[in-house]
This record gives sequence, structure tokens and C-alpha cells, in this order.
Amino acid sequence: MQDEGSAAEPVVTAAQIARLAGVTRAAVANWRRRHDDFPAPSGGTAASPLFSLAEVEAWLAGQRKGRGVSAEVALWQALRAAYGDDMTAALVDTGSHLTGETTTALPDPIREAVDRLASERASSQLFEDLLTRLLTSAGRSGVQAITSPRLIRAFVHFAGTTEGPVYDPACGTGSLLLAVAGQTSAVHTGQEISPGLVRLAELRARLGGSRTVRIEAGDSLRDDRHPHLRAQLVVCEPPLGQTDWGREELLLDPRWELGAPPRAEGDLAWLQHCYFHTAPGGRALIALAPSAAYRRSGRRIRAELVRRGALSSVISLPSGFATSHNLPLHLWELRRPGTPGEEVRSVRMIDLTANDPDGPLEPTPDQIAHVPLIDLIHEEVDLSPSAYVTAAQPDYPSEYTALRASLEQKLRQLAELLPALPPGPGAGSLDEIASVGVGDLVQAGLVRTEDGEASSVSDQLDTDYLRGFLRSAGNTRRNTSATGTHRAELRSAQLPQMDIAQQRRYGLAFRDLGEFERRLKEIARMGDQAARLAHDGLTNGALGPPRTAATEHPHAMPPHRATREGAE
Repeated sequence: MQDEGSAAEPVVTAAQIARLAGVTRAAVANWRRRHDDFPAPSGGTAASPLFSLAEVEAWLAGQRKGRGVSAEVALWQALRAAYGDDMTAALVDTGSHLTGETTTALPDPIREAVDRLASERASSQLFEDLLTRLLTSAGRSGVQAITSPRLIRAFVHFAGTTEGPVYDPACGTGSLLLAVAGQTSAVHTGQEISPGLVRLAELRARLGGSRTVRIEAGDSLRDDRHPHLRAQLVVCEPPLGQTDWGREELLLDPRWELGAPPRAEGDLAWLQHCYFHTAPGGRALIALAPSAAYRRSGRRIRAELVRRGALSSVISLPSGFATSHNLPLHLWELRRPGTPGEEVRSVRMIDLTANDPDGPLEPTPDQIAHVPLIDLIHEEVDLSPSAYVTAAQPDYPSEYTALRASLEQKLRQLAELLPALPPGPGAGSLDEIASVGVGDLVQAGLVRTEDGEASSVSDQLDTDYLRGFLRSAGNTRRNTSATGTHRAELRSAQLPQMDIAQQRRYGLAFRDLGEFERRLKEIARMGDQAARLAHDGLTNGALGPPRTAATEHPHAMPPHRATREGAE
């Protein structure tokens, strides 16, 4: 972290100025050459100069080169200028200030900016917004322990509700633990190897009003800080492909109830760690790579898991659920028997790989197979759901014909939906008229926001006009962070002032455009479905290639060639 003197005035690079103004870096270089009043560098080097953020914003406003940035983006830039790449420390200091634990770690200008924003929204929401920015730039900030929102949704769905304690041995910033823990009086426990992430998770819990979350720093496999913990629900997304997990020093560890994991089976070491901490009658949900279900080195542990009746389900998720890669993931659901002799007859296999990753997670009957235990204990002990779930085959000819006809009809209708727009008063002309801030309209009670959507509550303000201009390039630039992350911040947006009749004309155009966009997305989904259906049908024999003159009479001259040669 820089000293207080350098942090007192946030600075930005030329690339960050370009993002602020919505232009290229070449445009910023041109401004520096052509405008004598462009702010002089206040630091950095000749090759990479730094400029005062306040001076740059003032110059952009005077030149009408940009529309400014939101207060949250400005705070983020100030934090990055003060802390550099250590944004975890920046958020720890910010969260500590918001909780009142410490009030002196932040430089004065940043502390004042945090207080201003905290007066406009809940401190917990402000911290979550800043944390989201950190996680979206995780590669640059050195944060790796991130569970994707899609995977959190899957954990929440398949975990259901629990009244007892929850444990996450690789909790990162606490997203998964806090999502599945719910509002109970039970103590929820986490462990994370990075002390900085532990602190962030603790601050999230405290700002969110939870007093029942306890998180320890340390390597859960090598240094289990909760050896006596038995939780009603254990959740975990362990590190991917971990081979150096401490096998030699942990060979006699009591956690290996199913057998000591081989060196290459770090996944199964984490799985047994989770099972060890599962209370009788409790469950564990672990996200693992698909290879953990069939690698030969792990077959003995998998077989023992099945023999003991500890494996309830294996769920194969679609691609796109992991943060660091686009490979599929499996969710393994384990259950520790509640009473001695409790009999388990089968394992539920669920294959969701063909589903939309943002679609429903509830499987259809043809995506589920209840496999008897005896059928799983074979030579390979393959626990991949795809080996047991046979989806119902579609009626390719009829489905493809119907889908193609529907697409043809919707494509004909699509062109009619795109409004014919005459020339306007000129590009940039609306920037010259007076504007009003959406924040002022909200404060005046003229605009209501719900689930991130703005609506007018006044007959002098058209809702479609409001929503259309919220998507303008200027408002999008204003709400784009220095890392390029777009954030929808309605209160900082600006609208051009127009009378209600003009608003309604714009609103009608925006409404037609919205319907065009909705239909276009629907057609894109149908087109993707038709392409997949056609490809699968052609490759499995259910569909055949079209009959054409060229294929029926292979020696006939193609029409385009005959025309060309006739002309010659």
C-alpha cells in the first residue's frame, strides 16, 4: 500500500482514462498532443505516466469528452491507486471500516468516499458490490478460490434446506458457505488457506448480520482446524487437480475411512475429508472433476464408498459451472448412515449435461437412473452418470420438420419488428440538452426500482423512455469500472430532459426494439436447437442429406458452371 500522501490523490493510467471516456488509448494520446491544457503527469514514468484522477475528470467534463463515472467506480479506482494489486487488503480495510472495527487504515479521501456511499445504500450491499468487482478481476488480483454463481445455485438446489451446522473446508470468500447456511441459529464453520480471504469472508458474514459463522485460516488437509466437527451438511469445491496434498505425512490419518488416497487422487482425499466431518444422518456435497468418477487409481476407494452405502447421488452438470475452466463438473452427494444397519439399495445417477447452464436444475425422468449397488461394483467402478442414464431419443424427422417450419415463420415476422427509424437531429445532439439524474428522480419519488429494473410512477415520465436511455452508451460508460466490468447503477445515470409527448415517441421506438431483441434471442435458441438436432440426426442415421440435382445426377454440370461456360 502507498503512503497516505500518495494515496490522498488517486491517479489513473492512460488506459484507465480511455475507459473513463469510452475511447481508445490512441485517442488519449492525441488529446495529450493536441490540447495544451490536458493534465500533466503527476507520477509514473515516461513510458507509463500517471495522471491525477480529479484533474482528468475536470478536463473531460470541460471538454465534454466523457460523461463521468459513478461514485462506486471512482472509489474502486481510488482503492486500486492506493493499494495497487493487493485489492484483497483494500477490501479488508474497507470492510473493517464499514463494520466499525478500525477507522484509521483507509486514507482520508477514500474513507470519506466510503462513508458517502454507505449513506446511500446498506453497508453490506456496498461491500458485496466492491467484492463482486474484486472477484470479476480475480486473475489480476491473485484471487483463485472463487465458486461461480452457477455452481452456488446448483449447491443450493441439491442441498435443499438444513437446520443444523454447515461446514465448508475450502470456503474462499465464503460465497458457498453463506449461500447454503440459511438463517438458523446453528454455528456454520469454514476453513480457507488464504488469511486474506478468511478475513473477507468474516467481514461478509458480519456485514450481512450473521453472528453464527466461524472461519479459520489453514490448509484443511494438512492442518485440520476442526478435527471434532461433525456437520449436518458439508459443502466443498476443492482445488482442481491437486496432487501435492500431503499424502506422505497423512498416510495414517483417521480421515481415510475408505482407504488412503493415491498421490494423484487429491479429489478423493477432499471427498473423504468431507465425509469424515459429516454427522450421522447428515450429507456432504462435493464438486469434482468428471475424471474422479472413473480414474483407475481411485477405483478401490469408489468401490468402498458404494459398498458402505455412503454414495447417494452423482450429478453431471452442464459445461460452464466452473470459474477457471469450461469443463463439466460432477456433484457427489454422500450420506452418512444415521443408524447401524441402515440399508441403501441404489445410487441415483443424474445427467444434466445437455441442459442450458442457466436453465432449470430439476432433472426430467429420462435424466435419472437408480442404479443398484451391485451394478456399480465392477472392475472399473465407473460412477459417471452418462454410463447409466440413457436419455429418450427424440423423433428426429418430425421434430426437425416442425422446428424448421416454426423458424421460417418467425424469421419472416422478425424483419417487420425492427422499427424504421428516420434521421435524427445529429449524433451527439442529445448531449447538448439539459439532463436529469435518475438518482434525483428516485429521491423525488418519480422512479421506482425493483430487482434492478426502473419504472416510472409519474404520468410525466414514460417508463420505456426511461429504460431505453438507461442503456445509452453514456450511461454504460459511466457504470464501467477501470477493469472493464459493467455495473448497473441506476442512480448515477442521466436522462435528457424531454416533454412527455417526445418521451412517448422515444418510448415506442425502444419498446419495438425490445420486442425485436426478445424475438431475436428466441430465434437464436431455436436455431441452436435445430442445428444440434440436424447434426445428431445426420450422424446417427435418423436424418439423411437433402436430395439435389447434383447428388441425383453426379455427372450433370452444376448450374453455376453451365451458366459461366455458356457466357464464355
